[in-house]
Amino acid sequence: MGRRYDPDRRQRIIDAAIRVVSERGIAALSHRAVAAEADVPLGSTTYHFATLDDLLVAALQQQTDDWLAMVGHWERGLAPDASLAAALAELIGESMAADRSWLLMEYELYLAALRYERVRPIAAVCVDGLAEVLRRRTDDETTARALAGLTDGLTLQHLLTGRDYDKTEAEAILARAIGGCPTPGTG
Repeated sequence: MGRRYDPDRRQRIIDAAIRVVSERGIAALSHRAVAAEADVPLGSTTYHFATLDDLLVAALQQQTDDWLAMVGHWERGLAPDASLAAALAELIGESMAADRSWLLMEYELYLAALRYERVRPIAAVCVDGLAEVLRRRTDDETTARALAGLTDGLTLQHLLTGRDYDKTEAEAILARAIGGCPTPGTG
């Protein structure tokens, strides 16, 4: 019997790797777990991704691309006179209200750069990409980078503590970084 033509197999393997990390954490990422999740032979995962680092890089690259596309779409949808602090606080809140396992997975992949050197350039693209999107709404690069850092910090604090997200407080913090001190909620 000849080899089955399956042009989408590589993408299914990446999608399966993302699901494995989302459901079980990065420690559960293995060629065997991904093959089972993708319903492909084990050899297919090692054919497309010789090492787990290769698979991790592909998964993070896809997550970064998808997330930055979403953030870019969000920014383009804002009214020209929209309060960036209010809009960003809302975006953070919406991401936290969505599927928590998905958000955990995104940050787990992102933080994998601490241990996996090959992942660092992709994590840098994520950080720089968010700052670039925010730069379109701020006066300078420093403010955009501060907002990107605050966005990550506020999200991580919520994930780590399990506390309820306080949109009003987040908006005030973000407004301060932008350079104003408006009354919370008036953006």
